[in-house]
Amino acid sequence: MNEIFKKYDSDSEYYFEEGCWINELWNSSRDADISIARVRVKAGKQTALHRLNKTTERYVILQGKGVVYVGERVQENVEENDVVIIPSGAKQSIKNTGKSELIFLAICTPRFTKSKYKALE
Repeated sequence: MNEIFKKYDSDSEYYFEEGCWINELWNSSRDADISIARVRVKAGKQTALHRLNKTTERYVILQGKGVVYVGERVQENVEENDVVIIPSGAKQSIKNTGKSELIFLAICTPRFTKSKYKALE
């Protein structure tokens, strides 16, 4: 694959049905191995319980603090610079427990497509 540069575009952010704001930093069929999104969860809000089929997701917490729920019983407090690995098919949700926005990168392998998203609520 040739080098590709994609500049950040703050106007590309959109609200996703899961209950958070998404900016697709990188998600291209030309690079099906990975996608990277900047995710923003408002203070006091929690994303809907969901799973990603055939996709492993990693959260890299950039700002704020929260509680992440993975699988049947895993519940962990997270804060800046923490990394969460969510196996393919695992139930997941994250709640912002802070007073400011919770911002993290969601890195999916292979890349995220809406067809892999399954709402559980």
